[in-house]
Amino acid sequence: MRADDDLVFRSLPICEAHWLGRIAYQRGVELQNETAAELLVGKRHPALLLMEHPHTYTFGRGGHPENLLLSQEELAARGIGVYFVDRGGDVTYHGPGQLVGYPILRLPRGDEAGGTTLIFNSVGYLRKLEDALILALARLGLRAGRRDRLTGVWVEGEDNPRRVGPDSASPFSSAKIASIGVRVDSSGITRHGFALNVAPEQSYWKGIVPCGLEGVVMTSLAELLNPCPSMETVAEQVVKAFGEVLGFEMRWALPLR
Repeated sequence: MRADDDLVFRSLPICEAHWLGRIAYQRGVELQNETAAELLVGKRHPALLLMEHPHTYTFGRGGHPENLLLSQEELAARGIGVYFVDRGGDVTYHGPGQLVGYPILRLPRGDEAGGTTLIFNSVGYLRKLEDALILALARLGLRAGRRDRLTGVWVEGEDNPRRVGPDSASPFSSAKIASIGVRVDSSGITRHGFALNVAPEQSYWKGIVPCGLEGVVMTSLAELLNPCPSMETVAEQVVKAFGEVLGFEMRWALPLR
């Protein structure tokens, strides 16, 4: 067999998955930056950091402060932190019962059409994150998909009859189950990522205009599946689908310190 024939048998690149439990949002940012710095200089494999956060609202680069509907007094009374961060998108919620994933990867460069500038395909990366979550949800028994011109993962009412709209007895037309917002730095290394609603306290979404989308309905696995799968089961399926869609051999690793 010629040397180039064995390319079809080569191993996939390794990506390490770390379950970190419930940690403060700011600590999650610090761990992303530390992991990205190690990846940049070749000291570690790509990583998928998985965690939950305490009750938190974050605004991305496209965030509008008016989409925060609670006063400072209400935020303090409910123990909700607010952060303005460097990911894409508007405002979202993080909290207990939500699986948050931060992929720390180095995206390949690609030639810009008709020119010589090298760019990172961040839009293609967003679509792959959506695909991975859609695949994981399908394996958990939930049909999900995309909506045109809207980043994230959605479920349709006719496919998920258990869920009804908040103010009526009729099934919702479309609801969002996962939000995605990322940053790709000048070296092509990714930060931030996705938030998949497993069984969060849904009332916290009422404190914001989620993703800046008026009238959006947010849903969760707990509202759509009976019984709701455990966080561990959801994380395992997300890690498996992430590797398949993005082309990694996934390995569980010890939590980061």
